Amino acid sequence: MSDQPWQIRPERANDAPRVEHLNAISFGPGRYAKSAYRLREGVDPVPGLSFVAVDGEDILGSIRFWPVAIGMERSLLLGPLAVKPELRSRGIGIALMKHAVETARAEGYPSIILIGDEPYYVRVGFARLAPGRVRFPGPVDQARVLGLSLAQHNVMLTLKGEVRRPHVDHPVCACGADVAR
Repeated sequence: MSDQPWQIRPERANDAPRVEHLNAISFGPGRYAKSAYRLREGVDPVPGLSFVAVDGEDILGSIRFWPVAIGMERSLLLGPLAVKPELRSRGIGIALMKHAVETARAEGYPSIILIGDEPYYVRVGFARLAPGRVRFPGPVDQARVLGLSLAQHNVMLTLKGEVRRPHVDHPVCACGADVAR
């Protein structure tokens, strides 16, 4: 039994509008201009890797993962990770990440990448990637490109290339993000 008043469960289809609202209040309208959103646009999150933290029916936080390819290697793109602004610093985001990362590892995904604040994400094992090794579409602060290897060998040591949509049947998205070849 957990001592926290909330639980983590898989995101359900009917949660989507409330998760989108949470993302809107957490990140504002400028979120659509970010490079990571270009990779998500028109693509569904990875089934089974979207989770919400709930207190009863109230969604307190959410996390989603998206399929990407880096060079020719498959990976996951974490984000958005959102927590109600008034509930930040209560461990909800870290708990969501730990749960989701372990689920991704159990499902055999080799790595996770994100654009975010290193001091926060390092608490779950993410580390800054060498500048230029992993390149996102559009402008990105290279100091904020983080990765986590889920494989027994450190995939992050060899991962290199453009971050792209993983399937050739996904449409090219706005502002130059391409598809994997």
